[in-house]
Amino acid sequence: MISIGLPISLFIIMIGIGMTLTAREFHQVTVKPAGLLLGTIAQILVMPLVAFALCWLLGLPPAIAVGLVVIAACPGGTTSNLFTLLARGNVALSIVLTVSASLITVMTLPIFTNYALQLFMGAEREIVLPFGRTVLMLSLIVLLPVIIGMGVRAWKPQLAARAESVVSIFGGLVLAVLVVALVYGIRDRFLELLAQAGPSAIVLNLTGVALGLLTSRACGLSRREGLAVATELGIKNGTLGLMVTLTLLHSSEMSVPSAIYGVLMFPIGFLLAAYGRRVIPSGKRAGSEEPVEPAGAG
Repeated sequence: MISIGLPISLFIIMIGIGMTLTAREFHQVTVKPAGLLLGTIAQILVMPLVAFALCWLLGLPPAIAVGLVVIAACPGGTTSNLFTLLARGNVALSIVLTVSASLITVMTLPIFTNYALQLFMGAEREIVLPFGRTVLMLSLIVLLPVIIGMGVRAWKPQLAARAESVVSIFGGLVLAVLVVALVYGIRDRFLELLAQAGPSAIVLNLTGVALGLLTSRACGLSRREGLAVATELGIKNGTLGLMVTLTLLHSSEMSVPSAIYGVLMFPIGFLLAAYGRRVIPSGKRAGSEEPVEPAGAG
């Protein structure tokens, strides 16, 4: 049911997200690429390095260590775009980050995975991710519905103006159902898996969120851009992590971090969304963004 219902729900949600966007917002992302560069580098390079450090600091078992590196090297998932919307972050930046990081990951994820296998298990396997299928999936689930939504906004602006609240409610319900379904799917081993990979998954997630917020502030990005970067670093494509560990590495033990991370990232994502809705005024648009104020300012 999830394999069918989730893509359909995401497609509908992304149409709604598209109805809140304009071409001008995407143009701003490319004209002022600081957020795009920061988010992409952090996703592709910094997060895997953080995972290697956690494996060493926490003394993780070899298989769990490899699995943690795999999920850390995965890009943000399409649900990160929804969480960015809920947090009133820069959705255009979030979408561009999802697409760019997903395409680059096709090349970088095998490198980090093979290095982790060699480092922790003394083995190396050739990992090949399907580039064509990745591009097709992103096009169908992210780009196409967003373009449709933006077309609706241009055609029926009054309808689009009412879309954000409806999409937020529907998206929140979809995410809640997804969390329940994920927990139910691993209910027999949930506590065992949580004990094995829970601490490292939580630390990795919180580190990504904190890294996104703090580095965005240090680089003078707006709060909305900072929320987009933080969400991209915290909300990972757990499905890709499971595909790599289960279908390419054929290891259920290595899949544990992806499974647990895929559950724990949702409550943390909701907390980040609540924070964003607290600090970002309702109706704040990308064109009116101001740089993040330094701590203690105002």
